[in-house]
Amino acid sequence: MPSPLIEELLAALETLSGGGHPGFRPVHARGQMVSGGFTPSSAAAQLTRAPHAVSASTPVTVRFSLAAGIPTVADNDLRGASPQGMAIRFHLDDHVHTDIIAQSLNRFPVRTGEEFLEFLRAAAASGPGAASPPPIAAFLATHPAAQAFVEAPRPIPSSYARQPYFAVTAFKFTNSDGKAQFGRFRIRPDAESEFLTPEQAAQKTTDFLAAELSERLAAGPIGFRVLVQLAEAGDNVADSTALWPETRRELEFGTLTLRERVDELAPERRKIIFDPLPRVDGIDSADDPLTEVRADIYLLSGRRRRSAAK
Repeated sequence: MPSPLIEELLAALETLSGGGHPGFRPVHARGQMVSGGFTPSSAAAQLTRAPHAVSASTPVTVRFSLAAGIPTVADNDLRGASPQGMAIRFHLDDHVHTDIIAQSLNRFPVRTGEEFLEFLRAAAASGPGAASPPPIAAFLATHPAAQAFVEAPRPIPSSYARQPYFAVTAFKFTNSDGKAQFGRFRIRPDAESEFLTPEQAAQKTTDFLAAELSERLAAGPIGFRVLVQLAEAGDNVADSTALWPETRRELEFGTLTLRERVDELAPERRKIIFDPLPRVDGIDSADDPLTEVRADIYLLSGRRRRSAAK
């Protein structure tokens, strides 16, 4: 049974999306799936003994998505579209998989599930007709990481394939010799990053990112580099709000080659519940309290989504 905290968090997310949309995710409700493959680098096996780091290649399903929990949000909506999401499922065997869940913003607003609930409720209570100053202002005044998250630039990209993505929680990577290191996944496109001005975004159609993705794939595969930003002494590996210096070493983990759009409403893909916990030998949680909370939210919302689809 899910804990009361998870139930309350899911209810708060649904409130922010206008009361919930049965059959859709409570955040990142609108998305597109593509299929392809992952090829590890020679350095990946030095970092972890995980199956996809030591196999020649692994099939993947990738879902690009918009931030809002509203299935009709527009690709050029300056408030609801960003941060965009990129979730990667590595198909290791029949019914065996591990995931990376990343977003286009390199930070999370809060450190714990309890703070997350407080943040969501403050945001929900700060709409039209709210007291002045609104509840969210009081919350942000005492939570500088959340303030930075809210104020961070969120430009609309010209393509899902032309911006980087960040997995904001850290993991413990262990290789075949038992050596362990902490790091965070980063996904970097082969294409140069490109973002639109607000004026340029306003001229786009409401589904331009989805259409551009199809056009790009029709012209050939899309490539991404998967990297791991390695922690050093003093870096907080259990806090999703903590940014590590950009001088930290990035290890080349491997490459993603995406080849075709696939129907995310097909029965087997509709059932996919991406998991913030790796659940694979060689990659473990770094004991960030949000990792387990997010995993429980994804699982509960995914089960409800599956039930609604039936």
